[in-house]
Amino acid sequence: MEKKLTVEKNEQSNSSTKDEQLADEQVSDKLNGDEKEAAAEKPSVETEIQRLEAENKELKDKFLRKVAEFENYKRRIENEQINFFKYANENLIKDLLTILDDFERSLNFTNGETNQNNVLEGIKLIRDKFQKILLNYGLRHIEALNKPFDFHLHEALLQVPKEGVPPHTVIEEVEKGYMLKDKVIRHTKVIVSSDEEQIDESKNDSSENRNEKEKE
Repeated sequence: MEKKLTVEKNEQSNSSTKDEQLADEQVSDKLNGDEKEAAAEKPSVETEIQRLEAENKELKDKFLRKVAEFENYKRRIENEQINFFKYANENLIKDLLTILDDFERSLNFTNGETNQNNVLEGIKLIRDKFQKILLNYGLRHIEALNKPFDFHLHEALLQVPKEGVPPHTVIEEVEKGYMLKDKVIRHTKVIVSSDEEQIDESKNDSSENRNEKEKE
């Protein structure tokens, strides 16, 4: 009886060992199969180098094309700017040519003309047309007469006393000034009134001069 139990135990042990061996073999076969499959799917080093070289060449070509496109764009913009500054005054010149035409017609018309009023009237019409053209381009006259002196707009040539006029007031325009849009391109040259002290000094000087002349 005991012998029989021993045999059965041995058989069970052998069966368990065989099962374990079979399981180990199956696991090993699966691992080997996975490794072989991964090795088959993984590209070789040489293939990977070729792929990277091709990708690098493609990127380099794209970069060179972009550089060429940018250079062409830059040259085009430079040419446009050159032409813009070269012909920026084209429209103004065309408009001013009409003034030149008017002067030539006036000269032809006034050839032998004795009526000065007609000549002056023609000149005034041309002047008005000229001023209108300049106004259309943003040029305007700086009003200065009887206004307080402003060094941003005016250039004082002389300061003289004048009764009844506040000091530092423009009393005469010597040369007109102009603004182009919001920029002063020529200051108005003016004569400005002096303050009360200078007026009094001027009066005293005049009185002294008269007295000296009377004594003489």
